[in-house]
Amino acid sequence: MKRYIKIGLFVVLFFAVAGVVIGLYLFNLKHADLAKAKPDFIITASALQKEFEVNEATASAKYINKIIEVTGSIASVSKADSSNLNVSLKTGSDISSVICNCRAITDPSKLKTGDEITIRGECSGFLMDVLLKECAIVPKRK
Repeated sequence: MKRYIKIGLFVVLFFAVAGVVIGLYLFNLKHADLAKAKPDFIITASALQKEFEVNEATASAKYINKIIEVTGSIASVSKADSSNLNVSLKTGSDISSVICNCRAITDPSKLKTGDEITIRGECSGFLMDVLLKECAIVPKRK
């Protein structure tokens, strides 16, 4: 075989193996435990929703991909899929709320409509509702 073909095959093989290794690493990467993470912002659900309603572009630049600790009253709790729950927090708006996608809640029956709760999660945007992902319930401070 000619030398340039051998070099070309080696380069292709190298990138293929590197791609497989990186893919396996990303596939097995665990989500960050936001229950222990330090929040970038601590805010109420109504204040967070109001900021997005007033100026979505500014609020998006400020909050998206940041860890936010939100306190509010539970409007509803619904099952998102087999392992996730959506906890909706009241904001004072009839058409908008803060929706927190929570993973691994041990006892969802403890979450009752009207209860005051603090949830920490990563803001993923605003689509009529403020969306938080990878949320964890923050224990009440004494």
